[in-house]
Amino acid sequence: MKRRTGKMLSLALSAGMALGCGAIPAMAESTEASGDYDLTLYSIMTTDPEFKDWLSDVESGTGLKINVIAAPTDSDTRQQKVTTMLSTGDSSVDIIEINDEMSTTFKNSGWLEGLNDTVMTDDVRDKFAKGYVDQMITNVDGQVIGVPSYTGYLAFWVNQQIMDEVGIKSIDTKDDFMKYMEAVSGNGRFGYGGSWEKTYVFNEIAQFVNMFGGDYYDWTNPHNKEAMEFLHELVQKGYTSLDQLPDKYEQMNPKAIDGKYGCWFMWGTGTDYANADMLGEDKIHMAMVPCFAEDGSRSIFTDSWSYVLNAASEHKDASVKFLQYMTGKDGMEASYKYFDRYPARADLAEEIVPDSNPVKKIYAEYAKECNVQGRPMLPQTMEFISAMGTIFQSYMRDEISIDDFLSQAQGYVEEYQ
Repeated sequence: MKRRTGKMLSLALSAGMALGCGAIPAMAESTEASGDYDLTLYSIMTTDPEFKDWLSDVESGTGLKINVIAAPTDSDTRQQKVTTMLSTGDSSVDIIEINDEMSTTFKNSGWLEGLNDTVMTDDVRDKFAKGYVDQMITNVDGQVIGVPSYTGYLAFWVNQQIMDEVGIKSIDTKDDFMKYMEAVSGNGRFGYGGSWEKTYVFNEIAQFVNMFGGDYYDWTNPHNKEAMEFLHELVQKGYTSLDQLPDKYEQMNPKAIDGKYGCWFMWGTGTDYANADMLGEDKIHMAMVPCFAEDGSRSIFTDSWSYVLNAASEHKDASVKFLQYMTGKDGMEASYKYFDRYPARADLAEEIVPDSNPVKKIYAEYAKECNVQGRPMLPQTMEFISAMGTIFQSYMRDEISIDDFLSQAQGYVEEYQ
């Protein structure tokens, strides 16, 4: 369904960068290069200590001189500035880094250049996760409007010490999952732990809907009901706790580190666990996402920031050259080397990422075995997420019935699209 461009400005200004994705470094307000330049990049990475080295590599690799403007630190301010820039046809910036929230809001606005014929051609596009490309950076006309700069999975994490304690070798199916729940839970410990604060639980609602083969945009789908009843059952049986309703990842991770949870879903590569000396194959580690769906499929989310081309740009040839570089090995290798951004192309990750990287094996398995998707978002992103989190919490508390939840959820899909 096409969105009316007239609504885009007000929707974008109301959206924030939440949803519990991996943290982005703090950014300086602005930096200006001097002298002639081939294009201007609006970047979120300028205060990374290795940004200048990254820029030097990119300029050397492309033969371009790149002017850089640093994006604001505050997410709302950043969103407002990008919205104003694009909506007014400001041509002073050529390439912009945007997150999934902004992509959802902007991709059908006409403010971003389609890249199908120049950068994200069929042969290149097929190297990226199809679900993510289709859902997050493809507009209603079928034009891809961005180049993903990394892959970051909402991974399934387990505590191997707890698994060894209860004698569970793997959690591969729904039956395995429930056996683990029963074996682990009790005496203040829970089989499953979540981040169920109302603006964060969206990630897990959508994850379980996908795991059961449902459709987050269609709450008449019986698999959606099955997924929600499954989570409700975990609460009723004491396999997960209502105490986590106010928890964001900042509260969930310490509980996981302290051995309060047997498994959970979490973004990133485990920095908090590593800092607590609890990251490792014999401690806390990523595992394959269990198979719950009847068709045998496995589902997982990835998020990213994408490079997009301002439709008002007056340096489109140079901008296309930059974007083409970022889709290739050299561009992705520079981002991995300097920013620790895991390559968005699985084929290039195999070449770029050393075998010593502990996430390489599981990330390769995710890319090969899972249906990799982008998170389901609507243009009024935060309103939709908050509303869904609110009724989810009400259902988990038994304040509303499952039928009430499903009816209200479908209403929100229709209201916020």
